[in-house]
Amino acid sequence: MNTSDMRDLAAELVHEHGPTILQIALRASAEYACDGCEQGAHFWYALSLLLDDILQARVDPDRPLTLH
Repeated sequence: MNTSDMRDLAAELVHEHGPTILQIALRASAEYACDGCEQGAHFWYALSLLLDDILQARVDPDRPLTLH
């Protein structure tokens, strides 16, 4: 999954679920971590950061995403 795919997924989830999706993503990250699935935990944690940025209007989901 590339950065554009992550941005699109996050934007779609925010559109569908609103601010509650952030708590869902954080819970998913914690559950994957408890189950010992680091890759799943990292994915959901990274997605939660992007979700928060979109919800706080720090990232425009309609513009290209640049990671530094």
